[in-house]
Amino acid sequence: MTTSLPDTTAEKETAVAPPKQSESPLGQLRHRPEAGALIGTISVFVFFAIFGGEKFLAPAGAASWLNIAAELGIIAIPVGLLMIAGELDVSVGSVLAGSSMTLAIVSGHWGAPMIVGIVLALALGVLTGLLNGIIVTRTNVPSLVVTLATLSGMAGLTLGLSRVTTGTTSVPVKPDPLSKALFGQLIGGQFEVAIFWWIGLAACVAVLLQMMKYGNWIFAIGGDKESARATGIPVAKVKIALYMASGFGAALVGVIQTILYNGAQVANGQSFVFNSIIAVVIGGVLLTGGYGSVFGVVLGTLTFAIVNQGIYYTGWNSDWASLILGILILTAVLMNNTFRRLALSYTPRSAKKA
Repeated sequence: MTTSLPDTTAEKETAVAPPKQSESPLGQLRHRPEAGALIGTISVFVFFAIFGGEKFLAPAGAASWLNIAAELGIIAIPVGLLMIAGELDVSVGSVLAGSSMTLAIVSGHWGAPMIVGIVLALALGVLTGLLNGIIVTRTNVPSLVVTLATLSGMAGLTLGLSRVTTGTTSVPVKPDPLSKALFGQLIGGQFEVAIFWWIGLAACVAVLLQMMKYGNWIFAIGGDKESARATGIPVAKVKIALYMASGFGAALVGVIQTILYNGAQVANGQSFVFNSIIAVVIGGVLLTGGYGSVFGVVLGTLTFAIVNQGIYYTGWNSDWASLILGILILTAVLMNNTFRRLALSYTPRSAKKA
């Protein structure tokens, strides 16, 4: 028996509907949800290319912001899916730290094989996401409150167990050649292998979001979860799966950082808590849910990373970086709202004739 999707999916379909054949490429672009993010990324890149000069455009300069974008992007993509579904996850920072310390303690302090430490680190992320999802869906407590509690609880647990187990908050680890090649290699001595993990994750999630029924489910839940539930969409299961994906993304970055830097610290990852949300918002995803795209999140992540590192190549006082980022966030939100209205007001020619 085939069920129809709730009315909220119509908004998503309208937002990504094929533009009219008679429109110019620029006219087609303004109907896309990531249009504002694309303009923002190009603008900041050109700005820092001009004021940062050759150092910003050199391989070392590109590596500085691509490496940051890759690690942030691996976390931001599943966080973006959660936000499209109308939820938040601010526990990613502590999940990253907990996973990092798990790998370092198991394979570094205790000497277990790297594969054991990696699997346990990733499992910790998935289980934390499972816990978040179950609490959010069964209690209806706002996800911000639940994941804030997880953020604090996981941080305290990581710190306490690290001190009890190792007597310190920093644990070294010596990865084997295969683990180093898969997670911690610097290509050309500058570019992290995490860039390829980021690209692969973005491609897979883009297919899921735009070409599979699960993508429609995520948009429908973010638009109106009650209507989605009424049409047979397993709202709770989808949300739990998204929280598990978010935990996995944070844990994967924890594994990458631990192997890359040959060790872990309990304070790792806290910058990702709000940076991931900032990147997603810059990428055009609404905090209220029901709207966004993977490409937009990728662009938002690139924009954040370029601004974050570009300021250091201009020769300006880096104290202004936060101000520039704040202005960028506000501008991005205003621009994304404008393009969202254009996208949702667009009606294909065939619909007009009908």
